[in-house]
Amino acid sequence: MTPFRSIIEMIDTLHTEDECREYLETLLWGDAPVCPHCGTVDKEHWKLTSFGRFKGQYKCRHCRCKFNVRIGTMFEGTHIPLKKWFYAIYLFISHKKGISSAQLARDINVTQKTAWFMLGRIRENLRDDDAKFDDDTQVDETYVGGKTKHNRGGRGRSLKQKTPVFGMVSKGKVYAKVVPNAKKKTLQEIIDDLVKIGARIISDCWKGYNDVQKNYLHETVAHHLGQYVNERGFHTNTIE
Repeated sequence: MTPFRSIIEMIDTLHTEDECREYLETLLWGDAPVCPHCGTVDKEHWKLTSFGRFKGQYKCRHCRCKFNVRIGTMFEGTHIPLKKWFYAIYLFISHKKGISSAQLARDINVTQKTAWFMLGRIRENLRDDDAKFDDDTQVDETYVGGKTKHNRGGRGRSLKQKTPVFGMVSKGKVYAKVVPNAKKKTLQEIIDDLVKIGARIISDCWKGYNDVQKNYLHETVAHHLGQYVNERGFHTNTIE
């Protein structure tokens, strides 16, 4: 799955709740649904015929429990459309000083109480946890903001127009932080501080990760060559 390169691309691609749900299923599950109750991965889990807000329900072939892709995520137990969740997460991460519930409420057309609830869940899922990442950890850096000079597509690494953000994800644990730059020293210090030595780091081929292999197993995905899953099956789609 090709990752979105901008908020506009996400909005233009995910028009309906079904498209958002299917996108999240692919990100979290890959090719087969994963039962959150027993952990079974099975393409043959029963997909239930349902309507309205109950779309996307499955029944596990093994433990017979019903589940959907929201269970175990910040979206669980809410009826807020996934598109609004995705947009809220983007806004939260891209604002250096955060965003108020009043402003978020206006931006995504929800009540301030709902926006306050959403921000609480987003902060909880993105909080700086003392526990080390000790499993396969996807990492990625991005630059959020306006178009760079002489670059109509909006890409680039100019600190004048854009804000660098670094993120990591492993088994549902997420870390994201605005950083001063995406240079090797900056990224390596964060990784060394939060990831257990010897764990596997999965990244793109950005030179900022050149020293990762000194303390970690290192898998790379050559995005510049159009690769999004490497030959050993590793990818960075989840963090992106």
